[in-house]
Amino acid sequence: MRHTMKQTIVAGLALVCALAGTFSALAQEVKAPRSYRLTAEDEAFWKLIPRNASLKTMGSGFGFTEGPVWDRAGYLWVSDEEINKIFRLYPDGHREEMIALGDPDGNTYDREHRLLDCASVLRAIIRLTPDGRSYKVLADRYEGQRFNSPNDVVLGPDGAIYFTDPTLDLPKGEKQEIPFQGVYRLDSSGKVTLLTKELSQPNGLAFTPDGKKLFVDDSDKRTIWVYDFHPDGTVSNGRIFGKEDGADGEGVPDGMRFDRAGHLFVTGPRGIWVWSQSGKHLGTIELPEQPANLSWGGKDDSTLYITATKSVYILPTLTHGFIPYE
Repeated sequence: MRHTMKQTIVAGLALVCALAGTFSALAQEVKAPRSYRLTAEDEAFWKLIPRNASLKTMGSGFGFTEGPVWDRAGYLWVSDEEINKIFRLYPDGHREEMIALGDPDGNTYDREHRLLDCASVLRAIIRLTPDGRSYKVLADRYEGQRFNSPNDVVLGPDGAIYFTDPTLDLPKGEKQEIPFQGVYRLDSSGKVTLLTKELSQPNGLAFTPDGKKLFVDDSDKRTIWVYDFHPDGTVSNGRIFGKEDGADGEGVPDGMRFDRAGHLFVTGPRGIWVWSQSGKHLGTIELPEQPANLSWGGKDDSTLYITATKSVYILPTLTHGFIPYE
């Protein structure tokens, strides 16, 4: 009896140790750092991204990076949602603080190359002055009610401003006045027009190079939607283009950009998903940190500038980016 009990105790201790080892291995797996990797789902992926493409860090030590916009003068605009500032980041890694602003988010240029920003705390679309030191509010209401928290912005083929307004960054303690999360058009006169309110949390958006379609992703549902775009600035025929599934904590669809050939680059689980014009997932650019947005730039617009959590990365490609404001 005593011998049997001893065997039982020893077996029990062995089981505990084995379980402890298993849990430790699982914990290490969960905590294991992410790494840069190119994963192709289709051979067409390698026509866009070099197999030996080297990912470089342009800047690090930020709070949370967003809103990259490349300037031909040789710097990148970057929003920092945690530090609450907008910077100019240079290729050598040094940064220049331009303006302090509560939770700045997505950015773009207008046709005069003035920076437009989604200012979450102001709950507004703003335009920075040429020196980047002050701003003007272009719109902060729809039908008299304050926006939720404008998230991303793009210049349309008609020169108007198009933006998403989810509740993702609605300032704490403030009330949601508009009872939905919309996608809007803002014209040069200041008129705001609702395009759609069918998405749960609209986020990134982009126009196709031919200007005939508007793409918008829904971070809540992990879907990418496409709409037919009309010359009068309206959209119709909304339908799902694709879905970016992933595990919790791996990221959701966010910022997006097209190349000139019509391939769609969308941030998503573990990195940037590359899509064909027909809606086929060609491959993923997996990154060390979760990306929120991206921008084309460099000498011939073949370089991707990627804002990813606390860093900004640079990746060369074999394609050329479509830039709406040029």
